[in-house]
Amino acid sequence: MGQGVLPITGVVLAGGAGRRMGGQDKGFALWSGEPLIENALKRLAGLPQVLISANRSLARYRALGYEVVTDECPDFAGPLEGLRAAFRHAAQSWLLSVPVDTPCLPPDLVLRLWHLRIANGLVVARSPRGPEPLVCLADTRLRAHLEAYWQAGGRRAQEWFAGADVAWLDLTAAQAANCNTPEDLR
Repeated sequence: MGQGVLPITGVVLAGGAGRRMGGQDKGFALWSGEPLIENALKRLAGLPQVLISANRSLARYRALGYEVVTDECPDFAGPLEGLRAAFRHAAQSWLLSVPVDTPCLPPDLVLRLWHLRIANGLVVARSPRGPEPLVCLADTRLRAHLEAYWQAGGRRAQEWFAGADVAWLDLTAAQAANCNTPEDLR
């Protein structure tokens, strides 16, 4: 089954402030000569709907040819706010998120997550460091679960899915590596 026939909305979470990156928009930081956003979009290529969650450089992101969604809350409320925006705009029954700053995710990530899916649940990546909760495939019926967590003041990506049915996708430390600083890009 190709990615294009899977009922998945993909989202690249690119809405951070980039504080550890010197204020630079991470999505346009270069990794191996390519903007991180283009690398992340390759993982989602062929899905019926792909979103970019961003809070600045909006025209530049839109120029890539994808729908751009923004946070409801101002001041860079964190990655869960980007995930909330993606849930609101998802047209498919599954939502797959990848952070823009994780350039070594496996090329077959979508299919690997899909094969582990759980109805009314989600698949979360984990590495030797622990859960990588922003790399996940979630049944969109979990939107209410995320909203309840958010309304109760929850903001930690590692906790929003507590109590939901979860399957795990194991990644190596290298596959899950984040580029949070200019040094990480080297």
